[in-house]
Amino acid sequence: MAYLPQIIERQRQLGRPIRVGLVGAGQMGIGLVAQTNRIPGMEVAAIADIAPGRADAAFRRTGRENVVSTPDVDKLNAALVEGRPVALEDAGLLVRLDLDIIVEASGVPEVGAAVALNGLLSGKDIALLNVETDVTVGLLLSALARRMGRVYTVCRGDEPVECKRLVDYALDLGLTVTCAGKGKNNPLDPTATPDGLAAQAAAKHMNPKMLTSFVDGSKTMIEMAALANATGLGVSRRGFHGPRTTVPELAEVFRPKADGGILDAAGVVDYCTGPVAPGVFVVAKCDDPVVVAEMDYLSMGSGPYYTFYRPYHLASVEAPLTIAEAVLTRRPSLAPTTWTAEVVACAKRDLRAGELLDGIGGSSVYGVTDHAATAAAEGMVPLGLAAGARVLRDIPAGSSLTTRDVDIKQDTVIAALRRLQDLLLAGNTLDALLPLPLPTTTPDTAPAPQSAFAAPLGT
Repeated sequence: MAYLPQIIERQRQLGRPIRVGLVGAGQMGIGLVAQTNRIPGMEVAAIADIAPGRADAAFRRTGRENVVSTPDVDKLNAALVEGRPVALEDAGLLVRLDLDIIVEASGVPEVGAAVALNGLLSGKDIALLNVETDVTVGLLLSALARRMGRVYTVCRGDEPVECKRLVDYALDLGLTVTCAGKGKNNPLDPTATPDGLAAQAAAKHMNPKMLTSFVDGSKTMIEMAALANATGLGVSRRGFHGPRTTVPELAEVFRPKADGGILDAAGVVDYCTGPVAPGVFVVAKCDDPVVVAEMDYLSMGSGPYYTFYRPYHLASVEAPLTIAEAVLTRRPSLAPTTWTAEVVACAKRDLRAGELLDGIGGSSVYGVTDHAATAAAEGMVPLGLAAGARVLRDIPAGSSLTTRDVDIKQDTVIAALRRLQDLLLAGNTLDALLPLPLPTTTPDTAPAPQSAFAAPLGT
């Protein structure tokens, strides 16, 4: 679907662009600001970042001046009407502004959960460049968004979303998805720490904790769990197989063992290392002899397993596509539809009773994806809840943490949402969990099969 003509037409009708609010002016956030600045009819209108001056600097790096910074919401909304950018340190103010959608790009699960919840309750659509939040409480947030007539989504450009598009493509062709996944450019090192990667992070102009989450494998585990929960695919095995392979070998490797591959069962997610990175892939099966012959003629191989491969993902560069999809079509690019995968916290080193865990990308824990049912039955601690948890007893390195091992910090938004999500998974309805009436917000222009414009809030 071509969004640009629709975005321009929307601006013509409403007299203003799609107004985007952004939380987090780090690498991903700045990339989004720069890319959105190139799209007629769409703009990042307001940025919130806890670091003083960083939101203002993000606008100025893309050539936007006359930035407004004030706690006065009326003045902020007036600035938006005038087309002046708004820079804030308090993300809570974003939900009170006349924005069409809020993009959360902090990468911190607690921040993502708080922004998403407050945004939805304030009638905003929510898009995450924060998959860490999605794999912790995304099912509940998605249900809440649907109940309120809003959109909750993970952004295009990240591997889960781009891989899901290949999954949808294969399913639309009537094929059976055997495995879906991503390529990773280095083997996992679960002992990696921010201190050990500080020099490398500085050379790459990256946050050391972000780089650590890549190297220790947490990010891969998070991304593949998000893909599983959005597609209904299962987990190949705890921690995945992660073989080193190449694109031509994908269909040979990611097939069931009975057919010469590595999988115990079909219909799963996994990842690999090697030159498949930075792409995403789907291996799908068709054993219809007519289709097999046609696929062979079309140079797709002898079958019955076929590889569908996208050799890139463009992170924040592609995120505006999700903004357009949410605002124009009222559909998410990716959101959980089930809960088949859980990313659980494991000890990076020997942990001692009494110490506090530092969460994703830190020095104390890393993430491993497991079957959600197994994680629940064994009381494993979701990685997104690990930050701030107190260790109750000595735990050897490599152990999966359980609720018997650590005391999860309960006075957080994400912990509260997770408790509700667990009740939702236990068979409770959202209305039973949240008995107070929820505001239902509906765009003034009803969605149509091809396209719909969401009217600006407050008009």
